[in-house]
Amino acid sequence: MPQDDQTPERDRPWLFRTYAGHSTAAASNALYRGNLAKGQTGLSVAFDLPTQTGYDSDHVLARGEVGKVGVPVCHLGDMAALFDRIPLDQMNTSMTINATAPWLLALYIAVAEEQGADVAALQGTVQNDIIKEYLSRGTYICPPEPSLRMITDVAAYTREHLPKWNPMNVCSYHLQEAGATPEEELAFALATACAVLDDLRGKVDAADFPEMVGRISFFVNAGIRFVTEMCKMRAFVELWDEICETRYGVQDPKYRRFRYGVQVNSLGLTEQQPENNVYRILLETLAVTLSKNARARAVQLPAWNEALGLPRPWDQQWSLRLQQVLAFETDLLEYGDLFDGNPVVTARVEALKKEARAELAQIDAMGGAVGAIEYMKSRLVESNAARIAAIEAGETVVVGVNRYQNGEPSPLTAGDDAIMVSDPEAEADQLARLAAWKAGRDEAAVSRALGELRQAALGGANVMPASIACAKAGVTTGEWAEEIRAAFGQYRGPTGVSRHPSNRTEGLDDLRARVDAVSARLGRRLTFLMAKPGLDGHSNGAEQIAARARDCGMEIAYEGIRLTPDEIVAAAGREAPHVIGLSILSGSHVALVSDVMAGLRAAGLAHIPVVAGGIIPQADAERLREMGIAEVYSPKDFELNRIMADIVTLADAAPAAAE
Repeated sequence: MPQDDQTPERDRPWLFRTYAGHSTAAASNALYRGNLAKGQTGLSVAFDLPTQTGYDSDHVLARGEVGKVGVPVCHLGDMAALFDRIPLDQMNTSMTINATAPWLLALYIAVAEEQGADVAALQGTVQNDIIKEYLSRGTYICPPEPSLRMITDVAAYTREHLPKWNPMNVCSYHLQEAGATPEEELAFALATACAVLDDLRGKVDAADFPEMVGRISFFVNAGIRFVTEMCKMRAFVELWDEICETRYGVQDPKYRRFRYGVQVNSLGLTEQQPENNVYRILLETLAVTLSKNARARAVQLPAWNEALGLPRPWDQQWSLRLQQVLAFETDLLEYGDLFDGNPVVTARVEALKKEARAELAQIDAMGGAVGAIEYMKSRLVESNAARIAAIEAGETVVVGVNRYQNGEPSPLTAGDDAIMVSDPEAEADQLARLAAWKAGRDEAAVSRALGELRQAALGGANVMPASIACAKAGVTTGEWAEEIRAAFGQYRGPTGVSRHPSNRTEGLDDLRARVDAVSARLGRRLTFLMAKPGLDGHSNGAEQIAARARDCGMEIAYEGIRLTPDEIVAAAGREAPHVIGLSILSGSHVALVSDVMAGLRAAGLAHIPVVAGGIIPQADAERLREMGIAEVYSPKDFELNRIMADIVTLADAAPAAAE
């Protein structure tokens, strides 16, 4: 039927993506090809934690982490298997990779060349945002300055060789997950972009710089307060345009466009009544699609049951169908911006911009984002504490969690196959293939390639050409990263948790009195050791537990992320805690808790009670209790004061100090 003359022309929809990857490269490839067949229009690759943090699957820190939160990629063979029968010159690929971004991009380029693709035709993005890793996600390798250098190395290389590639994706997504307010998310992300562009200025010709500004993209979060989130996106658009023009002198409006992709909020997904998450995901999607002038270029949605465990292909399909219904069945894409001239929206956007500008000025006064990392980290921890306290107090309503808890059991969560279980044999399979890869390569070629990488890193040359040579020679992820660590040094970021109590002690009087009483009986201050074993860098929960324990009057010991079980046992011997807490959100809780408990027994410290928290299915919780874990907490346990009471009770059962 012919269209009515009055029917508006439809805009092209955004890229439909699903963030995916698990177990092995071959299993992930099958998942990708299945999603593409269902109408997905771009790939978004999730890498496992060893790959993200620069370790091979056979490293001691990788135990239990291989293939858990993403796909393991140790070498060119893994990358080739990951994209088997997916023509890279026809694909738009987003790789959520940061510290090892130069390496994964090098592998991607090498695979494209093996496919016979024109490298200049490659389209996609490497996230490559290290600053937010120090603040929220924890997959950094090196100190900030050399990390920034490698970001701009990638940018300068893509300018010359990959003209359609986004070399850096400023990621504010994890800032909101770590507790950032909308104003902080705006300011911290824009400050990161400025730090990168300030460094990049010295690596490209002045005539090419505006185009490079135009190739910086963003990856944002959209929370449940979708009106505020929509206004935040309009504020992002206007502030970025302003910064590009006034700070960097970019005259061409197309290079000042705020180009962003989004994953809507996973922080707000609830284990309780998880079917409610479908509505949350839809509303959050509207925040980044309703306003044409601030519409996302790519959208990836979590699955409704991610708070329970690994989503099945059907769960991911449901999220994809949501996007397709919105884009193709509704008339959203037929109209101009719905909010231009709206006084309420304008006022909210201006208020957000004003607060963000003030925060940006504060960061600039500290020397920019790199100099302000510790400041920004402490702000996030405090903002997250305020968010959690509001939920505990009922001031922020979360349906099914702190209000309307009674309801019918969900048939969607019934049965043994309600969530996908990662292949228990996947890690062994990956280790066997890694050993075979190492045994079959030309060791002399590997040694030469690593030597060239070392020379480039130490000499100040762009690391990308040497990284691509390493990829082709058969170098592994861990070997590449070891050279980078040797050249630039390792780094342990700030925890954001001060040992000094905050002024947020409302409602803690009874707990503080109990801590004082138990401390007096024990003969010293009740001490709590908070520890994060393995490579999991999602430290928000651990930080909040440590901060609340501190505010309750306990002595806390918290060294941050990425500890081996042996290091945790050593800390227990050194600190002599009355209770130990283990936080693991990567799904590797069974293996890592087992190792910690065995280490405590061997060190004669088995008398110290241990509690554990994470995304832990009920069957796994029972296994942890059989290992001797005193209490197991999952995302449904949002009342931190109840957890504090449990810790005090466990400490109270300990014998008094002998001294």
